[in-house]
Amino acid sequence: MSTRSNRPFDYLQIARFASVGVLNTAFGYTVILFALWLGNGDVVSNLIGYAAGLVLSFGLNNRWTFGKKQNASPSVIARYVATFLVAYAVNLGIVLAARSTGLMDGPMIHLLGIGAYTILFYLGSVHFVFAENTPISINNRHAINGRSEPR
Repeated sequence: MSTRSNRPFDYLQIARFASVGVLNTAFGYTVILFALWLGNGDVVSNLIGYAAGLVLSFGLNNRWTFGKKQNASPSVIARYVATFLVAYAVNLGIVLAARSTGLMDGPMIHLLGIGAYTILFYLGSVHFVFAENTPISINNRHAINGRSEPR
């Protein structure tokens, strides 16, 4: 009898990812506001904030959220950076679109971008970056191999 959970989601992992996200969002937004206060524009401030948070979030997600004990492989780092770039591009697109259309201006538009970024980064981290550790990918691998559970 297997002790592996049949649940499709690891709720502790989701809670940890959310906790890292809250910390990273607070940290990144603080850096964005500080960069704006220093006189940088929206794009530069946004880039500085997200770049500062990237190292923090990778370290916490790699070790704590996804429980990696060894150093991250270059392929994991590359997937993390690629996922970041996609999520960041969507975030920046939202910020620039809201600003250029006059719908919103100033620090509040960054919160909209942060929301989209967070959702995309979560989905990318679970299904692409750290996929080998997720219950969904384990079940999918075994379904592809024709087995119902791991050996």
